[in-house]
Amino acid sequence: MLNEKLLEVLSHPSDGIVAIVTQGKDEPHVVNTWNSYIYVTEDDKLLIPSAGMSKTEKNIEANSKIKLTIGSREVQGKMYKGTGFLITGTGNFIKSGANFDLTKEKFEWARAALEITVESTTQTI
Repeated sequence: MLNEKLLEVLSHPSDGIVAIVTQGKDEPHVVNTWNSYIYVTEDDKLLIPSAGMSKTEKNIEANSKIKLTIGSREVQGKMYKGTGFLITGTGNFIKSGANFDLTKEKFEWARAALEITVESTTQTI
């Protein structure tokens, strides 16, 4: 599911911003994190450490659909240097289990992990 170009963006040493979008009661909610915080599991789930993200968690409890945009100015895109992706899927905040332990091991400050099951990826640039 996750192609080589997306994995290159996620592993690039030059960190990029990630926008995470969930649907709130009245409007979409956006929170940011960094590319380097995302861990890809063997089954292509994305794990993102959470110290806060309380509104995101509340939204996910009501509607698990989630969208992310991820990009890097340093990775070759479709035509020029720089690329980005739109990822859609479902999210779940986990506070125990193997995937939480992986997150906590890497980011001791994490109170939870946002676990994303990817449904689609689209290279946007």
